[in-house]
Amino acid sequence: MFKIEGLDAIQKELSEAQAVLESLDGKLGSVTFDPGDPGSIEAAIAAMNKMIDDAIGEHGSNSLIGPMAEEMKENYREAIIEKAAEERLKGGDPE
Repeated sequence: MFKIEGLDAIQKELSEAQAVLESLDGKLGSVTFDPGDPGSIEAAIAAMNKMIDDAIGEHGSNSLIGPMAEEMKENYREAIIEKAAEERLKGGDPE
């Protein structure tokens, strides 16, 4: 007979991940920025990173949540930079 250890830990991490994902569902918030001001763009990225960090709270060390949060940060960073570039090309405001 085989004994598999660590299932409790995995189940706990999965439960935490599910709870965090449910709490994040549409509740992160939004940022505004001036597409022509690199400092404003960086401030928007920093604000979004903080929103993600605040949302995951103490669960950042969870082996599922931590990497997911980093991926979310990178995705939002890219989206903000892309939106700023689009708006600069249009000559408009990101809102």
